Amino acid sequence: MSDKLHLIVPGAVLAPDGGDSAAAPSPLPPNLRALLAGMATAGRTEADEDSLSEPSEIATAQALGLPSEDGRIPWAAVETGTVGTPCAWVRLCHWRVGADHVALVPAQELALDEADEQTLLAAMAPYFLEDGIALRPRPGMAGTWLATGELFRGLPTLAMERASTRRLTPTLIDTGGAAAATLRRLQNEMQMLLYTHPLTEERQRRGLLPVNSFWVGGAGMLEQPFTPAPHVRVESRLASPALRGDAAAHAAAWAQVDADACAALLAVLRAGGDAKLTLCGPRAAQTLAPAPTGLWPRIQRGIGLNPPWNGLEQL
Repeated sequence: MSDKLHLIVPGAVLAPDGGDSAAAPSPLPPNLRALLAGMATAGRTEADEDSLSEPSEIATAQALGLPSEDGRIPWAAVETGTVGTPCAWVRLCHWRVGADHVALVPAQELALDEADEQTLLAAMAPYFLEDGIALRPRPGMAGTWLATGELFRGLPTLAMERASTRRLTPTLIDTGGAAAATLRRLQNEMQMLLYTHPLTEERQRRGLLPVNSFWVGGAGMLEQPFTPAPHVRVESRLASPALRGDAAAHAAAWAQVDADACAALLAVLRAGGDAKLTLCGPRAAQTLAPAPTGLWPRIQRGIGLNPPWNGLEQL
């Protein structure tokens, strides 16, 4: 067993009924409860309405030693090992267009199959190529394509997780600059192309939402190869049910995460190892580390002056 483990948990809390107050699993799973009892706050990353990156993205980038500037974490380059070439993720989506805003439905909710994706790639790729952007599918991730091109060098992008939970106004969509203007034009062109594309009508006949746009995220460039830190583990099973607001699925995912990932971290903690836990919500990421073990800290916790951190509702 390793004596060093940093567990990062995106989607640790749920915002019930679309509200603003975050809810922790109730009751707390046993291993998580034991971790909270033996750990204390060691750091915090917060986000506001104008933040581009999720708190979990910033916390993960910092733990891995990656650039962590808001909206400028080069996830596409990191996740594909692309060095020296600007790149980004292009994610297919459905835009519900209102009078003054857009609501975004992400690819994972569109039930895209391989045939649909290949049809869309063949139709869309030539338009991107005219602007110097090459597209290729990401294996195992439906509706997500790796895009390479100079346009993505230093481009700030709004995380799709944040985009899909808010009203997208022109201010949010148009981030300014020539690169953003090019992408906005491409989005307009794709809306016109896909509106009349045969696949749109076919998907509607099948009772599925049509793909009518795309979203760009994780843009940037790596100057040199990145070596992942083996002690950093990102636990992603909670993220999707948290994003959907699915309380039952979220509780079930927490039970699974508690049984393996939290149990492993608890073993490191109890063995006196370097244990860290970062719990992430839509507003903040809170990092916990082993609590002081001296007599006075134990007395403080015992009489309630310094209780173990359990503020999941603050995420």
